[in-house]
Amino acid sequence: MKKSRTHLDTRFWAVDKKRSGLQLMETFFQFNDLAASKEMLNSIMSYAVKRNNWINEDPSEIYQFHQAVRSFVRAGYLIHLKEKKQVANVHLENPSSWVLGLLSEKEYQNPLLVFKKAFKEYSVREFDYFMSGIVYFSMGMYDHLPERNIVNPYIHLTKMLDAAYLILERRRKKE
Repeated sequence: MKKSRTHLDTRFWAVDKKRSGLQLMETFFQFNDLAASKEMLNSIMSYAVKRNNWINEDPSEIYQFHQAVRSFVRAGYLIHLKEKKQVANVHLENPSSWVLGLLSEKEYQNPLLVFKKAFKEYSVREFDYFMSGIVYFSMGMYDHLPERNIVNPYIHLTKMLDAAYLILERRRKKE
């Protein structure tokens, strides 16, 4: 039986040299602000479940965001696989709920738990399918809704954005 491998090339930022997941995350956040990314994802998601509306954004911006998120998911998968030892746990006393966002206190102290949970529940292909589905349904009016549960991948993706940003912030403070 043939083994099927998930392609981990990032497409959007493809270059000849290999990069680590953290470098790809840094590149993602150089082009996409955390708040703007979460807002765009939220907007696409809300229009995907509305039957009689479509998103007002330029389709090229949505496509570019779609490709960036696909690369972000692959970078998160690389972080999940290879860089478990590089991010240290940080014990902080009573972080405020504003700082936590969607993350639990355990996830805030060890952001890699977010990636571990997300990729335990969904594969990279399933995240791709989710992103393609919500983009498809947000760009037009359709009589039917997506056939799968689209809330859980959305929550995981939002948490991954928060966790990745937190990992990069802690890395910058170390340096």
